[in-house]
Amino acid sequence: MNGNLIIKKVSGKKDLKKFILFPSKLYKNNNYWIPPFISDEKKTLTAVNPAHDFCDVAMWLVYKNNETVGRIAGIINHRANETWNKKDVRFGWFDFIDDIEVSRLLVETVINWGKGNGMTNICGPLGFTDMDYEGTLIEGFDQLSTMATIYNYPYYAHHFETLGFQKAVDWIEYKIFIPESIPDKYKRISQIVQDKLDLKIKKYTSSKKLIKDYGQAIFDLVNEAYAPLYGYVPLTQKQIDYYIKTYLPMINLKMVTLITDSADNLLGVGISMPSMAKALQKAKGRLFPFGWYHLLKAIKGKNNNTLDLLVIAIKPEYQNKGINALLFSDLIPVYQQLGFKYAESNPELEINEKIKSQWEYFETQQHKRRRAFTKEI
Repeated sequence: MNGNLIIKKVSGKKDLKKFILFPSKLYKNNNYWIPPFISDEKKTLTAVNPAHDFCDVAMWLVYKNNETVGRIAGIINHRANETWNKKDVRFGWFDFIDDIEVSRLLVETVINWGKGNGMTNICGPLGFTDMDYEGTLIEGFDQLSTMATIYNYPYYAHHFETLGFQKAVDWIEYKIFIPESIPDKYKRISQIVQDKLDLKIKKYTSSKKLIKDYGQAIFDLVNEAYAPLYGYVPLTQKQIDYYIKTYLPMINLKMVTLITDSADNLLGVGISMPSMAKALQKAKGRLFPFGWYHLLKAIKGKNNNTLDLLVIAIKPEYQNKGINALLFSDLIPVYQQLGFKYAESNPELEINEKIKSQWEYFETQQHKRRRAFTKEI
């Protein structure tokens, strides 16, 4: 308890529902916030999520005059701490009204919980793994969010600074304009690398066939390609099985390209999908009774000129050898055929020069920036 504020640990289905729905109240009249699927949030925050096998989590809600005014999740990812030799307590699902006493109470509660479990540092916003939301938005408040990212009010960053946090890392996001034709340099690079390395472009029309042939290989490649990135921890087999079952069947296979060597070993993958942002706003986070209709229209690309780049992964020893050019030389005609005008890069580390360099032949606008904060406790 802090003055007229009361903080309670989330316990039971009723509290969890309040926790999940609080942002819907906080951002009710905001045109840029994208509501997540309520059912997906429940899965992520409960034992259905395989990350709970190696993460400890606790969640809290703050009340003022019996009204919910803030929420936070504290997470200890033991595999991440072992991998990076740290004693970090993470915080995520952090939302609050513009009252420093509310944010202070939430952060101090997670700090005390972390200290009680032997942690020496706090960092976030982060989720259980890299597959969850990361980073507080610090630029781009007038830009529509995406299905995979956090939207927040401008005052959040000021609260972090007031509470003594410092920058840990930034992610940047690009709006990429789909060209009318494949850039000439991409064409040349693609042809050279395909001939020199004897590479194959693979496309699928059956999700079952894709999963059978390369489902495991896609996530093995993601683990290998993303290993050096900030805080990344390789997905466990249980997580891989979960993501294969949950997400691969729903993607538009036209927007998936695989690159293999002559022996059919996977070297690169690009997975994109139509933006779900406006459809999720219309669905208000619910599949029923009418949410499915808006999502189905978005998936089919109807009245949708924007796509999300979800996964781009290249085997480390083949990075900077032109495989990205080969991926997009195949995908750009698909984007054109489907009527897309723009692509959202989604977050990429500002220090990741390899991923940034792939956009140099496109017209782009760096329109968002988000930050993870940290401090000793």
